[in-house]
Amino acid sequence: MDVTVSDPMVGQLLDGRYRVGRRIARGGMAMVYEAVDTRLHRTVALKVLHASLVDDADFVRRFHREARSAAGLSHPHIVAVFDQGEHEGTPYLTMEYVAGQTLRTELSRRGRFDPHQALFFLDIVLQALAAAHAAGIVHRDVKPENVLLGNDGSVKVADFGLARAVSAATSTATQGMVIGTVSYLAPEQLTHGPATARGDVYATGIMLYEMLVGSKPHEGDSPIQVAYKHVNEDVPAPSERVPG
Repeated sequence: MDVTVSDPMVGQLLDGRYRVGRRIARGGMAMVYEAVDTRLHRTVALKVLHASLVDDADFVRRFHREARSAAGLSHPHIVAVFDQGEHEGTPYLTMEYVAGQTLRTELSRRGRFDPHQALFFLDIVLQALAAAHAAGIVHRDVKPENVLLGNDGSVKVADFGLARAVSAATSTATQGMVIGTVSYLAPEQLTHGPATARGDVYATGIMLYEMLVGSKPHEGDSPIQVAYKHVNEDVPAPSERVPG
């Protein structure tokens, strides 16, 4: 079934400016749509928060604050945040639209990358993180789903800082998180809570492992099992699973 047919957001005009087109992604925090900025005549990505998060006024304030911080970042490998607003009480962001796919999609298609390809992506992600960390912004959710591969060859990291608002709205480190996100959390973040720039680097290292091996270093049937392994077990050498 075409999801855009039954999606009430499709076709709406937000703030008299953004014409909502097809849905392009669904995440734990928001729906993402392709939209047209009718004022500047350009295509943008529109991120609309899920209704379950809108009811928390403190969360909405944190979301707007983090969005403003992310909008201050300007780097060729960081997805730009253009604007923020509310539509019928639901907060949204407009961001740079990257036509292409995610690193997750490409990794799933290939299975794994050779070292040269993996280091190419690693270098770009670390450049983006270095720029954000220099500006005092921690990503908090580095994973292949948040690395966008443009059809024009560009590589950009998305959602800087926005995970902070989501994590602050949960009472425990793993509450509400899917295994895919817990898989990249640093041990100290799982045990003590605060996310730091070091945690971003740890998550990038886990992503490098996954690019080289084709699977995450720690697997489990639940987020709690995965979290336990991150805290209590070392990350194995990639060569243990892929000789050479």
